[in-house]
Amino acid sequence: MLTPYDWQEGIGHRAQYVENKLAQGAPVLALSIEEGILILSFRRTTKKIYEVYDRLAYAAIGQQSDIETLRVAAIDFAHQEGYNRSEQDVTLQRVVTALSGAVKKAFGDFSTSPFVARSLFVEVGAKPELDTFAILDYDGDFVTRRRYAFVAGDEEAEKKIEARMSEISGQKLNLKKAEKELRDAWTASREEGANEDLAAEIVLLDRSEARENRFRILEEPEE
Repeated sequence: MLTPYDWQEGIGHRAQYVENKLAQGAPVLALSIEEGILILSFRRTTKKIYEVYDRLAYAAIGQQSDIETLRVAAIDFAHQEGYNRSEQDVTLQRVVTALSGAVKKAFGDFSTSPFVARSLFVEVGAKPELDTFAILDYDGDFVTRRRYAFVAGDEEAEKKIEARMSEISGQKLNLKKAEKELRDAWTASREEGANEDLAAEIVLLDRSEARENRFRILEEPEE
């Protein structure tokens, strides 16, 4: 029989397993600016930043198969909500809450593998103070933020990014300056030499309602 102690120990082992897998993940940073939400990361090949719905985007670090599963689930839920309700009902809060239950269940079920993914969801609003960010972790817990958010693979990188992002989030930055600041914050979180062979992937989730597609790819590695 599985005792509470055994269960807690097992959960600890699963968490350590996932943390070790995430440790080498290249961070993803997102920042509210006047033009929209700027999202930046670096990668070798596999795409990291995705469109979910008109005002929603998704990025993650972790195991690509798990990231893809969560991406598809987010898109499916968003489009179902939009069809059954309305486009206005497709919000970051609804999407993340829907995915949270499945991620939490997988993490606590020892008969299945946990999701090896730390996910970032962003929703662009009519102005920067209305933008919403959410970080969904591998155990199903999530937090929401304003102005900026990021996902990283280890605590040391998180501390370095948090220090830089908290400084720049209160500044009025144009697109070019914001991109430079995010690049600097990303680079500062990495060990020297860890960025070799990585190329930038940069997306702007545009705030303008006049645009037919808000998801603007500003830069991405050549395939």
